Amino acid sequence: MNQSIDKSLNSFRRISSITVIAVYFLILVGGIVRSTGSGMGCPDWPKCFGSVIPPTHVDQLPKNYQEIYLEKRLAKNERFVASLEKLGFQKTAEKIANDKSILVEEEFNATKTWIEYINRLIGVLIGFLIMLTVGRSFKLWKMDKRITLLSLFSLVLVLFIGWIGSLVVSTNLLPWMITIHMVLALILVWILLYVNQRSHFLLRPKTKSSFLPVKIQWVLIIGTILMFVQVILGTQVREEVDRVSESLGNLLRDQWIGELGIQFIIHRSYSLVLLGVHLLYFFWAFKYTLRKSPINNWTQVLILLILLEIATGVGMAYFGIPAFLQPVHLVLGSLILGVQFLLIYQIRATNKIKLNYT
Repeated sequence: MNQSIDKSLNSFRRISSITVIAVYFLILVGGIVRSTGSGMGCPDWPKCFGSVIPPTHVDQLPKNYQEIYLEKRLAKNERFVASLEKLGFQKTAEKIANDKSILVEEEFNATKTWIEYINRLIGVLIGFLIMLTVGRSFKLWKMDKRITLLSLFSLVLVLFIGWIGSLVVSTNLLPWMITIHMVLALILVWILLYVNQRSHFLLRPKTKSSFLPVKIQWVLIIGTILMFVQVILGTQVREEVDRVSESLGNLLRDQWIGELGIQFIIHRSYSLVLLGVHLLYFFWAFKYTLRKSPINNWTQVLILLILLEIATGVGMAYFGIPAFLQPVHLVLGSLILGVQFLLIYQIRATNKIKLNYT
């Protein structure tokens, strides 16, 4: 491999790695937005209160600002409902059209406005980073067209996520819309990790590892699927937490857990199943992988993340759901899914290389 190709691969890996880190940071900031109740800090999109730079005091807004932005949101929702009806999603369209919570317009709060505004700025930064990733991927077209095509798809996906984000605002943070937004962000991370790892194996095709039994790969795939379901369950529990906190006026946090329903019990109990599956993976991974190999190292990272995820879950359950733990718990779950995906790719790629060299 000549020096020019090495340089292109290293450049692509560097920018795609930075982009993955930025997306995870955005997930963390999104968790902070949610835990502080700042999701409607900006009632319009992509601007904030009609400005590129949002106001810092309510006196900078017209007296009837709530009515103005409610009318704009409702007009956007009407277009969205009409589009859903044309696509055949009648029940979903009807659900949005009849949801009275959408009619609630929050009062201006400078802190919440700027938290949400910073969240959007980071989203814009990620858009530029992905455009850079796409630009660098064109140099790899002759080596691996899939890297370029998936990089382009990630750009389309981030634009779609931005559009979904605008609908999250226009529908006044409908819970299921927030869940869709989160799932799409995770898919974006997986695509970026995939192209990053694919370029890594182009650069360094020979890795220090041994052939791993197929059962290790499959137990990890099962663990990843279960973890993805757990993240979805977690978003539903979070929706229930929002309902309880609102009913108690955002006070008496130590009573919130007691007010949660069956979803929380399922989420908590389900974590034991997840732990069992990953203990099996850890046992096999350490039995068959070489020490200090990439797969062995990333497996240790996965252990640490799972222990931290369990610890933050316990902390929320027994200490009144501290606000600072909510975004940490969310980003840890997202990181686990990312590391699982990375390990699955590395196991498959390493085994393929070993077969080709035997």
